[in-house]
Amino acid sequence: MLPVPTIEAFDRHLLEAGLRFEGVVIGGAALGLLGVIHRPTRDFDILVPELPAEINAAAREFAQAQRGAGVEMFDDWLNNGPMQLGEVLPAGWRERVQRIFEGQALVLGTLGRADLLKSKLFALCDRGTDLPDCIALAPINHELAEAMPWLVEQDGNPEWPAHVRATLADLARRLGHGV
Repeated sequence: MLPVPTIEAFDRHLLEAGLRFEGVVIGGAALGLLGVIHRPTRDFDILVPELPAEINAAAREFAQAQRGAGVEMFDDWLNNGPMQLGEVLPAGWRERVQRIFEGQALVLGTLGRADLLKSKLFALCDRGTDLPDCIALAPINHELAEAMPWLVEQDGNPEWPAHVRATLADLARRLGHGV
């Protein structure tokens, strides 16, 4: 699913259902709404708030309708999978949230650039699947250096700090930073 048309259609669905929702989206969906990437995404990761039961139900109904129209979409396309990230993001992240979509029934924000970059770099180090998104964000050396201490703290494995450094060095090399 493409983020922009999907969220516009879901906004209409919520409006028709008489529901409203405001949340913070991260991940590929946020990058798509920001115009950083132009690829389909599997889901919309809502960092906060916890999705109310009626919004979860509306999202499942929407997914069923989309599948009926030939769009590949999982029932849990709208989810709180990354909710625990909110507990470890750098202090003040809520004050740096920026609005990226405002519909008639749906308002979505996302993390400020430094926090969004950290979340994507953490996903890259943790899962190894977010390299294209990290490249699309095009962080400069200063941003990578600023993210490093936070990233190193995110895992207690003694091998983690070296893994983070190697992953960021590889990303910097791919971005042409001469590292």
